[in-house]
Amino acid sequence: MKKRFHVRISGRVQGVFFRANTWKTARSLELTGWVRNLPDGRVETVFEGKPKNAEAMLAWCRTGTPPALVDHVEAEEKNAEGDFTSFDIVY
Repeated sequence: MKKRFHVRISGRVQGVFFRANTWKTARSLELTGWVRNLPDGRVETVFEGKPKNAEAMLAWCRTGTPPALVDHVEAEEKNAEGDFTSFDIVY
């Protein structure tokens, strides 16, 4: 059984390596999906994997790593589709 989340993160999350750290964290948790910057200054990510790992990633998204400053997280749980083979940064 897998769990999938579609997440949008706002705050100081662009220009502070948030995407790179999301990629690193997701890969360390053996999740698949993607992360990207949005034109409005938010970061968007979709990830799926073992429920415990997906929940840990969602918790990470709520804080990130310095110097990021997360103000708000919109998270939507979706049905895992298994359509990803890796976790990527997309543009």
